[in-house]
Amino acid sequence: MPRLDGVSTLPAPHARGAVPWLVIAGVLVAALSLRGPIVAPTPVLVDIENDLGIDAATAGLLTTAPVLMFALLTPLAALVIRRAGAEIALMLSLSGVLLGTLVRAMPGFGWMLAGSLLIGASITIGNIVIPVIIRRDVASERVALVTAAYTATLNAGSLLTSLATVPLASVVGWNLALLLWGCTTLAGAILWGVHLARERREGRGWGSRDSGEQRSGTSSNAASRSVPASTGAFDAASLTGPMPTVGMSGRSRIGRERGMLRRPVVWLLVGAFGAQTFGYYGMSTWLPTLVADTLGVGQAAAGALASIFQGVGIAGAFLVPLLARFAPPVVPAAVVCFCWLALSVGLLLAPGAFVVWVGFGAIAHAGGFVVIFTLLVGVARSDAEAAGMSALVQGCGYGIGALGAPLLGAVHESTGGWEVPLIIMIAVAVAYTVLLLSALATARRGKG
Repeated sequence: MPRLDGVSTLPAPHARGAVPWLVIAGVLVAALSLRGPIVAPTPVLVDIENDLGIDAATAGLLTTAPVLMFALLTPLAALVIRRAGAEIALMLSLSGVLLGTLVRAMPGFGWMLAGSLLIGASITIGNIVIPVIIRRDVASERVALVTAAYTATLNAGSLLTSLATVPLASVVGWNLALLLWGCTTLAGAILWGVHLARERREGRGWGSRDSGEQRSGTSSNAASRSVPASTGAFDAASLTGPMPTVGMSGRSRIGRERGMLRRPVVWLLVGAFGAQTFGYYGMSTWLPTLVADTLGVGQAAAGALASIFQGVGIAGAFLVPLLARFAPPVVPAAVVCFCWLALSVGLLLAPGAFVVWVGFGAIAHAGGFVVIFTLLVGVARSDAEAAGMSALVQGCGYGIGALGAPLLGAVHESTGGWEVPLIIMIAVAVAYTVLLLSALATARRGKG
């Protein structure tokens, strides 16, 4: 059972010493469908606008809608996982993404928006459940590596759709091109289905494994799976631990939540993650259009150049853990902040060096996510507070991030250029820098 003293335990999976290759493969293939479907329309947004007769701000809703679902449905997704179990929850996530892809391919903007909302709701479940599966089924010494591989695969899915959507659309039309990306999701569902079938065939019930309950006779990996309560000072060593689970009474949980809301570091992290998601989804949506307008290249070339924003992120996901291993925590945070600033300032002042600036941006968005959530784990004073902080930071942060694409699109439409949107992005990057470094300083002083 979960412990009530601030440190929870997770059940050890079967064959703990072995590498669960089928689980890892299923998680990584599933990850291809947890960002790619959101990014897929961006290389052909101009065609979508022209064919459907909508403006840029309205077209931006196609990427905003899924992000808004991240913000609104995180508590519901957690309930689904608790009731259905992690195994079934991931299958529900992939099935929902596939259904949303089918709905989005139907004629008319209303169907596209409905499909995008369904995709976002389904991805919300996957966002939450995959880290749970990794922590549960992967040996503790391999968790960091598998988590980095998972993050890199998220970016690989975005890279694939950014590169290939325009060539596919030139052959079959943008509508069918978006539909064809459902094949990736279908492959993930089939592979995960094989895993589910093997689990059932070997007589391992999902309920006890996925409920967070310790089965009798099962040894726990608590020593390596728990996150100790913070002493107040910022401890870099504590940042390598996974996100804990929660086991508290209702009264204790309410008290912890109230205490959490009074901590400055929590709101600094909310603001930093909001700026992070605003920048990521705003730039992911409009980079192909920006590069086409700025450099005067065709759609296919623009999509290929914009894909650098996703592609270099694959390496960026591994950069922050590497820096954190050999340098103080402020170093990876400062690198990420510099990269966000370099992206926006560079595109504004020297757009001809687009490849360089977008490479910096890729490191910023991939590394920034890691920095924020490792800092969150490090400053949490208990398992319950860590879980509550994660929900608050993601819920509010994705809500802020949902404004990115429509706001930048509306400003671009009203001004007829990209200078003002990029100035907005510079302001967001400055705010991100102040908020993240302030959160780090607050944590280090132990006053958060």
